[in-house]
Amino acid sequence: MSHYQPHTPAETSAMLAELGLADINALFADVPAGIRLQTAVPLPNGLTQLETLRAMEALAARNTPYRLTLRGAGCYDHFIPPLVSRLAGKEEFVTAYTPYQAELSQGILQSIFEYQTFICELTGMEVSNAGVYDGATAAAESAVMCRERKRTVTLVSACAHPDTLAVMRTYCYGTGNELRVIPQKDGHTDPEAFSAMLQEDVASVYLQQPNFYGVLENVSVLFAAAKAAGIKCILGQNPMTFALLPSGKEVGADIVCGDVQPFGIPMAFGGPSAGYMAATTPLLRRLPGRIVGQTTDAQGRRAFVLTLQAREQHIRREKASSNICTNQAHCALTASIYLTYLGLQGLTAVAENCLSGAHAFAAALCEIPGVTLRYPGAFFHEFVTDLPVDPQKVEAALEKDGVLSGLPLPGGMLWCVTEKADTAQLQKVVEVVREVCAQ
Repeated sequence: MSHYQPHTPAETSAMLAELGLADINALFADVPAGIRLQTAVPLPNGLTQLETLRAMEALAARNTPYRLTLRGAGCYDHFIPPLVSRLAGKEEFVTAYTPYQAELSQGILQSIFEYQTFICELTGMEVSNAGVYDGATAAAESAVMCRERKRTVTLVSACAHPDTLAVMRTYCYGTGNELRVIPQKDGHTDPEAFSAMLQEDVASVYLQQPNFYGVLENVSVLFAAAKAAGIKCILGQNPMTFALLPSGKEVGADIVCGDVQPFGIPMAFGGPSAGYMAATTPLLRRLPGRIVGQTTDAQGRRAFVLTLQAREQHIRREKASSNICTNQAHCALTASIYLTYLGLQGLTAVAENCLSGAHAFAAALCEIPGVTLRYPGAFFHEFVTDLPVDPQKVEAALEKDGVLSGLPLPGGMLWCVTEKADTAQLQKVVEVVREVCAQ
């Protein structure tokens, strides 16, 4: 069976008419013109499948291939064992959709149940949902969970990922609630400003661990202060750190959320992915999406059910506090396969490799005259260096060498090291950076 079956012109016209659009260009009007093709891909008519494949391969060859990626900033280039994509790519998984008819969807329900179990074990929380669109959405939905009649304000650290902050701000705009940004100081959430902002109208505080700059925040102390003021605590955590850092429960979080992309999901131009959400029992009925539970059927056999869908729009409609009514089941399944294959020992080894590699690379870069660590202190596998030259010059030089550099920042660069970067590759990068800085 073909992987792709194009629509006929009649089908396309019917769909456009239903949407009230004049033509296909109107469908993509919100996509910036600069990145849209102005003309069709120049392929002659009547090509065979083999000829078409060769033509597309030639077109793809115009992309820049990177042999090493040192850019993270929310999407990370981890090694994905072939077994993960092989199992996740089985047709019965790829074609499975949201289990509306639960009694007929035992396989997909079990996969979601296992995923939820993994997330609870890793975060230390009591309950997890079936996954939301991405990590930024998970953070925004977590803030919604915490609001009460007299407490509607959300505090977000300025050290959170800018995209996460933007999505949370959009959610607040849509619901008419207020978001206040906690200032940063030396790459950390400013503790003095944090304490001053713990007011009676604040419902929740969101901290990211590690934060956008790779720095490890002192979340235990900050959360303790928030708890004392009756404020719920949301921890946005890179799941690759679960094997090394204290769990969300240990640091006092009410909700732990983030993106499971590091667990076997390719970078793939930024998506798709899945946001994970886990919470304490008192917040069970406020979780968006689905929660799958385990039970027994009439014959006493193990069975799976949709235990709770309390916040979904098709259940409560206009009264719903969330209108997420699907789940990222295939991405969640992929993450479960990855975790099953690695196990806790393997996950710990990957995390330790990232940690040691990043610190060794940071030390080597800082031996270059003019290069310094912007935020000294504890970090996981991302860090920022100040550079004596324009960061774009470093980016361009590394691109010529087949390396995607760290993310250029004003006056510096946010680097990321995963287990895919070996010592020889990182040493070569250091030499290229040294040459650029010497110029």
